[in-house]
Amino acid sequence: MMGNPPYKQWLADHPGITLLPFNEAAADEIVINGIDGHNALNTLTAIADALSGKVLIGYAVPYIYGAEMEHPWPTPWGTMPKLDPCDTDSLGEQIQRALPDVKVVKSFVTQEQETVVNPKAIGGGDHTVFVAGEHADAKRTATELLTAYGWSDVLDLGGIVSARGMEMYAGMHSAIGLALGLGNHFGVKVVR
Repeated sequence: MMGNPPYKQWLADHPGITLLPFNEAAADEIVINGIDGHNALNTLTAIADALSGKVLIGYAVPYIYGAEMEHPWPTPWGTMPKLDPCDTDSLGEQIQRALPDVKVVKSFVTQEQETVVNPKAIGGGDHTVFVAGEHADAKRTATELLTAYGWSDVLDLGGIVSARGMEMYAGMHSAIGLALGLGNHFGVKVVR
């Protein structure tokens, strides 16, 4: 990620972190997918057995980057990466179809990593985070996790088809972030 210290330095600064192969890391009942969207589907289907019956919270955005893009990632400022899939499908839906025994919940994707786990760092936590998925119990599990992180406004958007909107919002989120300047975190609030 741009602006962050190199991975080896980050790992040295967080000595309590244990790295495991994907299939071993998927041993818990709740798995958070932070694999880049371009590689998430192939990586997750390769460990389908380890994920069976689990709640998988999808945090990935299906950006196309590198050689597949006219402007390789990281993109020049003012140019947004392309999403694939987009409009008629989503990475969340693709993962749910590929892994029917997994309870996929799309969430976190409309926030920066730092604010997902510390929503009160922005506006005292007065902003909204979203969940979507086909399994009510899995969405409750994701909501309980978000509440434990400090979220008080979790909006259930319905079925996994709503992952399309969350993933497409990533471009708007990037545009807002660029307008505010790198390193400025923010949240959005659904006023109702």
